[in-house]
Amino acid sequence: MSKYNVYGIGAALVDTEIQVTDSDLKHLEVGKGLMTLVDEDRQQEIIHHLQDQLSTSKRASGGSAANTIIALSAFGGKAFYSCRVANDADGEFYLHDLDNAGVKFNSNSALTEGLTGKCLVLITPDAERSMNTYLGVSETFSIENLDAEAIRQSEYLYIEGYLVSSDTGRKAAIRAREIAEKCGIKIALTLSDPAMVTFFKSGLKEMLGKKIDLLFCNEAEAVSWTEGSDLECALELLKQSAVAYVLTMGDKGAIVFDGENQHLIEAHPAIAINTNGAGDIFAGAFLYGITHGYGYKKSGNFAALAAAHVVSQAGPRLNPEQYPKILASL
Repeated sequence: MSKYNVYGIGAALVDTEIQVTDSDLKHLEVGKGLMTLVDEDRQQEIIHHLQDQLSTSKRASGGSAANTIIALSAFGGKAFYSCRVANDADGEFYLHDLDNAGVKFNSNSALTEGLTGKCLVLITPDAERSMNTYLGVSETFSIENLDAEAIRQSEYLYIEGYLVSSDTGRKAAIRAREIAEKCGIKIALTLSDPAMVTFFKSGLKEMLGKKIDLLFCNEAEAVSWTEGSDLECALELLKQSAVAYVLTMGDKGAIVFDGENQHLIEAHPAIAINTNGAGDIFAGAFLYGITHGYGYKKSGNFAALAAAHVVSQAGPRLNPEQYPKILASL
């Protein structure tokens, strides 16, 4: 029996969610609905413009894969996360938050000077999130931050596609995949963002290797990744990259392919106020389901329910009391 259900690797970012208007995005020239890598000066420029909104902002440890791993742990799964933070207040906050979430993490995650990564998550009234990310020391996440033994003791390795934007992060993802392949550990990867596919496709292909067990993506990522003429074509071409896949479609639900059969997962009714973290919790709930004896369709329905709850409130996570209630649906 594996010690961990999922071993995740990805960025360590302290998220700050700020309510903004479309006019704010236009004035700041922020790409709506996208993740944009920025430097510290650019982040400070955005913060300065949004000073009046900061009083109601919310702060939490984040990063896409971290949100997924924390969700899995909150549902009762066993999780390990490798990342890199600095020896600063944000780094201490981040690791303390992981510990409180019941997630084990690499002991060499905070051995560097510098600044912990930060992500400004700008939420518009239509619930769309636009992210401006300063990676800080997370950009230097490397092979040295991996815990090979923890990978060997896991059912799944979960790789965050955002790692492709860092040379050392990409190499770490490749090494982690190689360790998992050698030990027969299943491998899951998320494409993370359309921009990652557009600008870093060759690096993502290196991270993915010949074929992985499970791929997470959304419509735009799937079409861009496969270069399919439409979604139907992309769904067929995804089978070349992964044995199984999960394709999320927002309020249209999701499509899950279990290696043999395709399942349409209907979205649960929700009044969306914030889509930040929807895909992350979907992946976390889905991974919990398939590592706890549930089929792909049931796990997909469970994940859709979790995502519906998270878009109905502020922040990329649920309140602690919500997890067991949603879990009861399984």
